[in-house]
Amino acid sequence: MNAPDDYCELCELPKSQCVHGRPPPPPVARKTVAAPRPAKRPSARKRPAAAPAKAVIRRWTPPEVFKPHIITVLEQAGGELEADDVFVELQGLVEDRLLPKDTETTPEGELRWRYAARRARVALIDEGVMTKSRPGIWQLAPRHQHLG
Repeated sequence: MNAPDDYCELCELPKSQCVHGRPPPPPVARKTVAAPRPAKRPSARKRPAAAPAKAVIRRWTPPEVFKPHIITVLEQAGGELEADDVFVELQGLVEDRLLPKDTETTPEGELRWRYAARRARVALIDEGVMTKSRPGIWQLAPRHQHLG
């Protein structure tokens, strides 16, 4: 049994206790019969031009924003830090840039900005910038520890 594999990457709780480790319910099978579509008639008039795309207004900060800040915090700490300490340092770095909804909680009860930071950590691990050493510890990969 490999201990790091038994912990959730998002909440760092054992998978048997976290909400992320539960498998989703099976999809509900729906039988629908497609109605026949009427044949298209050629039209002499032109369609109106497509409306310009609306600007996306973010309600909370996306995980990508936290990546460079996480790297900075870990580099300043020598490459490794406990998760709670990372959050304290991150909050100091980004609190003036957080969106109002970032301070609300997710359905699981975690602050949205912390959830986004955890998602950023998972992405950094996937990219090889960070490693999973042990639960509760955020660590830069050895080749990234001395870049700052």
